[in-house]
Amino acid sequence: MKNRRRALVLAGTGAALAATLIAAAPAPAAPADPAAPASSAASKPASVHGGGTIFFPYSAKDDIRFTVDADSTPWTRPLPAPGGEKGLPTDARGRVTISHHYAESGFTATAEAEVDCLVTGGRTATLTAVVKTSNVGWEGKRIGISVQDGQRGEPDRVGFSWAVANVDVKPDGTVAEGTVGTCMAPAPFTEVTRGAFKVAPAPLAPLPKP
Repeated sequence: MKNRRRALVLAGTGAALAATLIAAAPAPAAPADPAAPASSAASKPASVHGGGTIFFPYSAKDDIRFTVDADSTPWTRPLPAPGGEKGLPTDARGRVTISHHYAESGFTATAEAEVDCLVTGGRTATLTAVVKTSNVGWEGKRIGISVQDGQRGEPDRVGFSWAVANVDVKPDGTVAEGTVGTCMAPAPFTEVTRGAFKVAPAPLAPLPKP
């Protein structure tokens, strides 16, 4: 139990906060232009696949690994809010796994999460996933992951929404863990030292038909 508490502290976790999902009503679609090129709906959906070990300078001796299998599934997760009945263009599905082996204690923290959001821009993607199973008390917690698919010999990179980011300072000066909203993640601030990730980018999906 001592090791588990320590793992939680080092990972920057606290009590999981419930995320508030707010969707604005979509704007009316513009009339179709007969001369316009074919809709981007025909293009392949965005995705991120792969796995690797990262180097995290604040845990330089530890073995930290991520796997990501995420695919865009636009407008498939209805939200209980006006305008959100059809979901979001960034809806996604898939799985994320995390393993952090602490060299000093020998303890390995693990978590497996279900992807709920994915968005890409070039060879960089951000995604979020809700933890389903964990040995460090993360169940129900939404986590944010960013992935950069390295090009021209550059390494792949990964970022994550705990340990160095997502601190919420209250007006009274107290500090708490911030809520991770869908698709919210920091820049990919660590390098992948073994393994690889593939980001397949795609534009945002068109608005659904009324």
